[in-house]
Amino acid sequence: MKGFLIASVRSGAGKTTLSLGLMAALARRGRKVAPVKCGPDYIDPAFHAAAAGRPSVNLDSWAMTTEQVAGLASRQIEGADLLVAEGLMGLFDGVGHVAGHTGSSADIAATLGLKVLLVLDVTGQSTSAAAVALGAKLLDPRLTILGVVLNRVGSERHRRLCTEAIEALGLPVIGALPRETTIELPERHLGLVQAEETSDLRQRLDGLADFVERHIDIDRLIDLCSDVALSTRTTDAPLPPPGQRIALARDAAFSFVYPHHLTAWRAAGAEILPFSPLANEAPDRTADVCWLPGGYPELQAGALSAADGFLAGLRAFAADRPVHGECGGYMVLGMGLVDAAGTRHAMAGLLGLETSYEKRRLHLGYRRAKLLSDGPLGPAGAVLTGHEFHYASIVTIGNDAPLAEVADAHGSAPTPDGSRRGSVSGSFFHVIARVD
Repeated sequence: MKGFLIASVRSGAGKTTLSLGLMAALARRGRKVAPVKCGPDYIDPAFHAAAAGRPSVNLDSWAMTTEQVAGLASRQIEGADLLVAEGLMGLFDGVGHVAGHTGSSADIAATLGLKVLLVLDVTGQSTSAAAVALGAKLLDPRLTILGVVLNRVGSERHRRLCTEAIEALGLPVIGALPRETTIELPERHLGLVQAEETSDLRQRLDGLADFVERHIDIDRLIDLCSDVALSTRTTDAPLPPPGQRIALARDAAFSFVYPHHLTAWRAAGAEILPFSPLANEAPDRTADVCWLPGGYPELQAGALSAADGFLAGLRAFAADRPVHGECGGYMVLGMGLVDAAGTRHAMAGLLGLETSYEKRRLHLGYRRAKLLSDGPLGPAGAVLTGHEFHYASIVTIGNDAPLAEVADAHGSAPTPDGSRRGSVSGSFFHVIARVD
């Protein structure tokens, strides 16, 4: 079982382009690719699944224990013959100073014994690209750079100058991608436009595979990559199922669910009952818990506000069973949501929260939460790790009790966060794992 991790020294250097192109090219060669995404990201794993033909999984060294990372990776490679991991941000970028638990892609590579395929955007440089490659090679002694892919190469001379300088360091250059804007995937404010919304996704992935096949020596890459350093050990679900029968909102407004949660819940015997609020569907009355994940409710606020069947069904469900909302789901549980144009849309009214996108403000980062009461996320006192990533502003939190005491990854004092009222709870916090 071999594998490698695709990384760069910064965001926007071409990791996703190369990752999707390689996954698609390898899959059509008949390789059984096990895709992995480092860090907190909902959108890229759906593209991985489409490219590789197999579900992806998120691995996070800050939010998960080493045992959870290894257990999820062990299950991910079952039935596969090649693990392909996509890093986040820069290879070494993370938080805190706990060795091996910074949330960086480097930590995942070290934990799994993966060599690194380094993507370098060489725009505006030639020989100087070797200095960047050398820094990546030397900075972390746990890692081995298996090779380099040059991205946004302007000419054959440009490619030659970069390649000669980097290979003089003993690092093989196994490909050079020219500047090409026609293969870029559409984006919006939280990243790529979601896979299920990209109508020509298969055509785009085939184009990426063709692009990578033309410019990357894939056979040499496979020869250079390492064995995955995993035992067969497994671990309990990072987040136990919130119920035996889970009504899960699932459509363009509610799509941010981590694959490792759904896989683990099903493995624990739970049944997932998807429903679409945008299609005016209510949660299944036979479910014992309702989960409203994050997504893009701000883009669908008018349709959600007009979905009387969904809202009435949700209120009826909440009368005697737990309902939990994460981020976008939390906003829909509130009184109202103001969209980017300044129009207010009435929401479910199950919590006192009012939110607005009229003046966007980025909220981003890891969070550690201690629950203040029993609920779908666990018992009072349970400790959860996760993250926030949204642009909404809170107009008013209302008079509801807080859900948890929450701190960031930088040593801040815990503060009350989220809302709970009766059997209804929510917060902007996306849960990755339970670590108590």
